[in-house]
Amino acid sequence: MIIVLDVSAAIEILFQREKSGLFSEIYSKSDWVIAPDLFVAEITNVLWKYYRAGLITHENCIQYVQEGLDMVDDFIDASTLWKESLSEGIKNNHSIYDMYYLVLTRRNDATLITNDTALAEICKKMNIKICN
Repeated sequence: MIIVLDVSAAIEILFQREKSGLFSEIYSKSDWVIAPDLFVAEITNVLWKYYRAGLITHENCIQYVQEGLDMVDDFIDASTLWKESLSEGIKNNHSIYDMYYLVLTRRNDATLITNDTALAEICKKMNIKICN
């Protein structure tokens, strides 16, 4: 099974939150985990915000970013996805960042693991496999 992992799901797993069991179960069944390369900037920024809010230490911030990056087998160059992602963002009136994950999932007949409810709804509408 091919999995596309988004940052919202990676954070759920890393911090062992409410949906971490479900996400971890699907993640553990994967043969290949991929994400657009913007995942690197997104997870770094999210965890920096946790650090800035005083929720994690500097050391923990670095550790969590590394663990999040290690969850992905291959990062796919966003420059190969941008036109389709922009088109889907326009059609669905939704964040282009999220559409990169949707397009990557569709192109690879994968399952998207996300904690983003709005993104999950668009995927359902488009018959894209999701775990949320």
